Amino acid sequence: MKRIVTLVSGRGSNMQAIHAACVQQGWPAAVVAVVSNRPGAGALDYAAAQGITTAVVDHRAYPSRDTFDDALAAAVDGFRPDLLVLAGFMRILGAAFVRRYEGRMLNIHPSLLPAFPGLHTHRRALEAGCQAAGATVHFVTPELDHGPIVMQSVVPVRPGDDEHRLADRVLATEHSIYPLAVRWFVEGKLAVADGRVRQLAGESQSFS
Repeated sequence: MKRIVTLVSGRGSNMQAIHAACVQQGWPAAVVAVVSNRPGAGALDYAAAQGITTAVVDHRAYPSRDTFDDALAAAVDGFRPDLLVLAGFMRILGAAFVRRYEGRMLNIHPSLLPAFPGLHTHRRALEAGCQAAGATVHFVTPELDHGPIVMQSVVPVRPGDDEHRLADRVLATEHSIYPLAVRWFVEGKLAVADGRVRQLAGESQSFS
């Protein structure tokens, strides 16, 4: 049984989607803990209601990124994770932290990476005149939003879209592709070589 720990900063809708899929589909895994850097994160309420252990490592209590990362790693390690999932975790993690979990840490980013890493992805896609947007599940590496890509969703940009309407449609696809990517990991269906991810069962790594 694989142990999944999730890092969150807000309501954790992707965490909720992953947990629900894990339970409903009977994965050989369990979400054993939800850890937040914000004491009031809505995801903590959901986790508690589901009987999932929660922890808070408030970044404001630490004088530097390194000391926060050290405290966060200590909390995470206490749950003995096989997989660490970033689900709306709004802190940049240092290289040492990332290397500690490299190969077993996933993130989802609301753009078709490598396009538009960082913040304000939907606004930037619209300003660039993109005809399609989407989301990317990737392994986390020290370079922000540039790890090996597991899966992507493609969402057409519609006439009259603003960043909020586009964000809502992209988020809906995130709730499909992130649980699927996590399931592939816990079932041993992913292989990474030369910076590329292969789905060993031959399933499509794109969603539209």
